[in-house]
Amino acid sequence: MKNQVDTSVLISEDWHTKSTNSVFTLLETSTDGLDQEEVEKRLESYGPNQLPVVQTRSAFLRFIYQFHNILIYVLLAAGIVTAILEHWVDAGVIFAVVLLNALIGFIQEGKAEDALRSIQQMLSPHAIVIRNGRQGTIQAEDLVPGDIVTLQSGDKVPADLRLFRVKGLQIQESALTGESIAVEKMTDPVGKESVIGDRSCMAYSGTIVTHGQGSGIVIGTGAHTQIGRISSLVSEVEAVTTPLLRQMAQFGRWLTIAILGISLITFAFGLWVRDYAASEMFLAAVSLAVAAIPEGLPAIMTITLAIGVQRMAKRHAIIRKLPAVETLGAVTVICSDKTGTLTRNEMTVSTIATAKDLFQLSGTGYDPHGEISLSGRAVLAEERPLLEEVARAAMLCNDASLEQKNGEWFVHGDPMEGALLIAALKAGLDMEMEAKEYPRTDLIPFESEHRFMATLHHDHAGDTFIFLKGAPEQILEMCTYQRSLDGDQPLDKHYWLERIEELAGHGQRVLALASKPAKPKQEELAFSDLEGGLIMLGMLGLIDPPREEAIEAVQVCNKAGIRVKMITGDHGATARAIAKQLKLVNTDDVLTGTELESMSEEELRQRVLDVDIYARVNPEHKLCLVRSLQEHGLIVAMTGDGVNDAPALKRADVGTAMGHNGTEAAKEASEMVLADDNFASIIHAVEEGRTVYDNLKKAILFILPTNGGEALIILAAIAFGFHQMPLIPVQILWVNMVTAVTLALSLAFEPPEQNVMQRPPRDAHEPILTGYLIWRIAYVSMILMGGTFGLFIWEMEQGASIAHAQTVAVNTLIMFEIFYLFNSRYITGSVLNWEGLSGNRYVLIAIAILVILQLGFTYLGPMQSLFGSTAIDFTIWLRIVLVASSVLFLVELEKYVVRYRDTNKRSV
Repeated sequence: MKNQVDTSVLISEDWHTKSTNSVFTLLETSTDGLDQEEVEKRLESYGPNQLPVVQTRSAFLRFIYQFHNILIYVLLAAGIVTAILEHWVDAGVIFAVVLLNALIGFIQEGKAEDALRSIQQMLSPHAIVIRNGRQGTIQAEDLVPGDIVTLQSGDKVPADLRLFRVKGLQIQESALTGESIAVEKMTDPVGKESVIGDRSCMAYSGTIVTHGQGSGIVIGTGAHTQIGRISSLVSEVEAVTTPLLRQMAQFGRWLTIAILGISLITFAFGLWVRDYAASEMFLAAVSLAVAAIPEGLPAIMTITLAIGVQRMAKRHAIIRKLPAVETLGAVTVICSDKTGTLTRNEMTVSTIATAKDLFQLSGTGYDPHGEISLSGRAVLAEERPLLEEVARAAMLCNDASLEQKNGEWFVHGDPMEGALLIAALKAGLDMEMEAKEYPRTDLIPFESEHRFMATLHHDHAGDTFIFLKGAPEQILEMCTYQRSLDGDQPLDKHYWLERIEELAGHGQRVLALASKPAKPKQEELAFSDLEGGLIMLGMLGLIDPPREEAIEAVQVCNKAGIRVKMITGDHGATARAIAKQLKLVNTDDVLTGTELESMSEEELRQRVLDVDIYARVNPEHKLCLVRSLQEHGLIVAMTGDGVNDAPALKRADVGTAMGHNGTEAAKEASEMVLADDNFASIIHAVEEGRTVYDNLKKAILFILPTNGGEALIILAAIAFGFHQMPLIPVQILWVNMVTAVTLALSLAFEPPEQNVMQRPPRDAHEPILTGYLIWRIAYVSMILMGGTFGLFIWEMEQGASIAHAQTVAVNTLIMFEIFYLFNSRYITGSVLNWEGLSGNRYVLIAIAILVILQLGFTYLGPMQSLFGSTAIDFTIWLRIVLVASSVLFLVELEKYVVRYRDTNKRSV
């Protein structure tokens, strides 16, 4: 072995197409393995069997990056200005808000390096190899291409292998394919176009051996394995920013430009038109800027999202990244894994075929409650001897067992065998009674070479008989007769082939059952005993049925304008059958991984909107589908549980991992984890996401008129030549912060509106402030300015001191906010009803707290010293309340006009 193996050979994706002899030749190895000298050469050439470590930002840089946001810049500017004015308490509050935002972002943000570390933890730490003709255990990182690895039940495959010897080898590949049923392994090569799930001659790093033994040649280590390729995909995929962050960045930019522009214009106007002193105008411009900046908005946004997180957690959706809460509300497409998400991940016997009839079984999963029906009418198994015999064979030729705990049934052993036991229970058989009446004497276990299992039984009358179960084509070839009501008849092969095709067409996995009398008192079973005379009893169709709640959830999605697309590693027929039960929009078209491989990006882009079923797909295909959908401007939620799903989960707008069956890699790459692995929980999360966005919009619609009203008051005072401002900066900050942490915060607790899941998703590309919302803000700002400035002038004309007039102005502004809070509960709906005025108890609590704070602001000595306020009498309070209440009725009148206009538009 003097020649070095060409590195380019390892990059080949066609190992599954090559014969074992050609693989041995290409890798210059043999069944005796490599010698130590060659191992060292190859280790130096290819490196250790480890995934590459990606360089990541330090924790400090990640923390600093949290401040890189235009709204945070505005907030920092407000803090600096406030500090310059020597209002240290207010400056401290603003800086505390900024720091809180940064800390929450730093803690919540799960980066790609976490996903990569999780993938690395999936690699096996040890491997059993043959080197120099001797078997030994080594560190898996020391494996090199050409090594000979042996596998046995319970092993984690340490590298990518081309199998050359198998004995009943079955490997659980769900981490790569998403399918939970273990795959039977062979040694024969398969077609070049085969997807990972169909490459039966390969064993991939990180998968689990569940049964049997095998040996393989290492054909890929480290980055050249399938897991390595997925790791590279994860590191290369750029996570998309959320719609809210994009909108808030745009909003922040416009707000900054507007504030700076208006402040400069005001400064120039006061200096040159009204002949104010430069220092006086500088303070007025600063007051204007402080008034216009919504200091509490980032904190309210963060808290509203956090409340959404808590609500979702109660509905089994755990949010890992805070902005994902709101993104859920904009989702237009959900790409869902099939197994365990849309389905129960519990195989169920759906159909039993005998020589005469086709029986249907109701009930799902490992719950024995259900009935057997024929042509839509329930039947009893004891009245149908052929059905009862099939059920008995399924129960006796079986190595699984059932256990009931706290009302739930659990299978110990193979899930498909567990499904057979459940079907037998539905037929009225008792496991203990059957085992006692027909005790097992011997068995031939299932092996991939012969594709069946056989058991030998006897009864207490001295009769001995054999039961077989296995692949239908294999059992069919072994049978000579078939069981019928009139006794055993010659096998009608055509009839059974039609049954196989019919069941497979409904997406069912088919098992055949047969029997044969044995020699009297026979106690051992040999393959020769199965030659000739076998009688076909029947066939069973098994399927992993859809969850009932998933069927309902898909219908909710349709009403909410969300398209559900199913992406699965399973076969097309199975996927289509499940899709029909789920009532997806398009159940006619199925695209397979092979077809996706042959498509150009443009062809895929054209078809991706219409096709709802994707079968036998690879990780790259899932990533491609998500990208194609996003190129159409859609907001994509993606579910998955395996490491194969990690790249697509990271790329999706809302990656959603499974909490029970999900790998750590999938969870780390996701924004959300479903605690119950249930598709219906995604829909609950979408509902909460829409509610969160509604509540954010209501909070913004409430906060901004406060700032607008304050800014207009300052502008009006300058325009009219007032040398004493109605509001000073410290009072403005008081109003902004105290209303934000009480009134605006109460809107975060608003319950979902009644039509929240009957309307289409919002346009994620439209600005957070639409033309109508800008009008509302301007309209309310004018009302607040008119009432507050009007009472300020009234007090000044009555000869009141400036402190007295300013105290009246602040309290008027606060009262306006209290009444306007009720308007803000519904953006266009009327609140002049019991539900509108009292439907959110947090609103009433916030008002009570604010009234107490405002009384302290007005009457407490320390507060008067800090804010320049003074006591006012009861009659003035009456005047304030009377004027401030006008906003409630004026805004409700405006809402009525808008609703009337919209109704007329729809009728036209």
